[in-house]
Amino acid sequence: MSRDARAQTADPQRAQVMAALEAADAGRLDPAQSAALVRHPLYGWIEFATLRRDPDLITTTQAQDFLRRYDGQVVASQLRALWLAALARRQDWPTFLAAWKPTESTALQCAHLTARQATGRTDAAWTEQAQALWRKGAKSLPDGCDPVFAVLAGQGGLPPALRWERIEAAAAERQTGVMRSAARGLPADEAALANDYAAFIDAVHTRALTWPKTDRSRRMAAQGLAKLAQNDPDAAERLLPQYADALGLGEAERGQVLYQVALWTVASYGPDSARRLGNVPESAYDERLHEWRVREALSRGDWPAALAALRKMPASQREDSRWRYFEARMAEKAGDGATAQRLFRENAGSPTFHGFLAADRVNQPYALCAWIPNDPAPAKQAIARDPAIVRAMALWQLDRPGWATAEWNDALSRFDDTQRRIAVEVARDNGWFDRAVFSLGSVRGESRPDEQRLYELRFPLHHGDTIRREAAKHAIDPAWVAAEIRAESIFNPKARSGANAMGLMQVLPGTGAGVAKRLGIPYAGASSLYDSDTNIAIGTAYLREMEDKYGVPYVAIAAYNAGPAPTARWQAQRPGFDPDIWIETISYKETREYVARVLAFSVIYDWRLNGTALPVTDRMMGRVQAKRKAFACPTAQMPKS
Repeated sequence: MSRDARAQTADPQRAQVMAALEAADAGRLDPAQSAALVRHPLYGWIEFATLRRDPDLITTTQAQDFLRRYDGQVVASQLRALWLAALARRQDWPTFLAAWKPTESTALQCAHLTARQATGRTDAAWTEQAQALWRKGAKSLPDGCDPVFAVLAGQGGLPPALRWERIEAAAAERQTGVMRSAARGLPADEAALANDYAAFIDAVHTRALTWPKTDRSRRMAAQGLAKLAQNDPDAAERLLPQYADALGLGEAERGQVLYQVALWTVASYGPDSARRLGNVPESAYDERLHEWRVREALSRGDWPAALAALRKMPASQREDSRWRYFEARMAEKAGDGATAQRLFRENAGSPTFHGFLAADRVNQPYALCAWIPNDPAPAKQAIARDPAIVRAMALWQLDRPGWATAEWNDALSRFDDTQRRIAVEVARDNGWFDRAVFSLGSVRGESRPDEQRLYELRFPLHHGDTIRREAAKHAIDPAWVAAEIRAESIFNPKARSGANAMGLMQVLPGTGAGVAKRLGIPYAGASSLYDSDTNIAIGTAYLREMEDKYGVPYVAIAAYNAGPAPTARWQAQRPGFDPDIWIETISYKETREYVARVLAFSVIYDWRLNGTALPVTDRMMGRVQAKRKAFACPTAQMPKS
């Protein structure tokens, strides 16, 4: 019996709970059905599912009783939010204030301010909090905030300076509707100018040539021209001089426009890419444009220019394993073998795609310092018994991922690093594999680099027999199949993308039907893709088709992610390029990183499956019989993979 099967059959009432939740969702939960589960850990969620169907019918007695019984639990905070919104709709402000607890919801924050105003509590603190909400409104705020701002304005709390503050914040986000809304309380001449600023950002016009020569006008002109550059870099470049002369645009404003002109040219490797990159002031360069300057030179095979662009990067960016590798490659291309070898050796200690490539260039083992904790059983048992973790695991198994994640986040907010890591192990044991990806490596923005070495958690290996069987059937490296699953779904068989890609290998229903028909794989419609064995069979067969079509795995991986049309364009633009350079010059950031990620994951899954690995340089080319590589743990601590 698999680990997933053990976890999912551990709750003898699982089927009853699922039926009760479905009945509650549909509004037909039988009281006897509910009473039979009153002691179950998910009983609160069953009650919640019943109450949330019509929050406006929740009585004060019902809400208060529920909040008392589940005080401190996630389900109580979710019910409170629904009830508060209902109280606001019926303007029961005394009850609203009695039930209030601080929340991140802007709509409820505005309702809270309305409640205080309606009950005569508009003191200095009220004004300060209302102004704080106004300031966060670079984008449109909920309609319920309008009455708050109307009262604030009536009290003189929205002077022109504060209105302009929001207008400028909205302009930076190109939210012209917000700009116009914020301008309504300005004096007539200022409102007219603010509306003309918004009109310019919507569509560049010549009236801007007569705007007052102020810093604000210059910023607005730069915003409008920069937006134009995203759709028509030629027009933005042509128009920039006249607006720069008329308004006195400085280097910062000119740089903002020239940045976008260059970016939206080089993103398609247009013929003016190098010239336009050269026109951007160095002060306007950021990491993104530094990267594109390197790629543009790579796309032309101009190795000295690529090396020069690399050496203009900030030191922190240049130290990334990707750019350390390409600095070595460019030195190698330029004939400086000694520098190249030194840089390759230095980068070979990084357990990343480019670190693995570097190790291949100098014939070094792959660097992998795995951390396999040996936590005492009682520690793991204590985490597994934590009430929030119990509920999270049960909800995950019942296919309630939103509720499960809310319970999970609540539990982790109370855990230290060790407890959090053990919780990830518990999630893994319950088949919830993505918790390792989303819960390890950093905590509230603070890095935890050691956790990157928890490879057995971060790279789960499930359905191993099926992966090996289907890989052998289609002469595909099983490590590649596992890597695709990790990249596509993190081993979640119920995963579904916005594009309707489904299951472990994120197969589109049309693709699934076509592959199944060609190969005689049993297929009963799109829902078949949620069956793990079927999904792996179809996904692996499709990988084989992609490799047959494109000849080499690295192009097949790009096509798996981006589709045939972009892949054909990239092949036509850069025929005969070295694989590493072709990958780096892929136009789409998502696909460029996807190919590198899948290839790196393949190495790690090879380690998990076999203890050694096919060299990534051979793997990219489909040379599956190449001499395999060993792994070694250098003395130095491994960087993030």
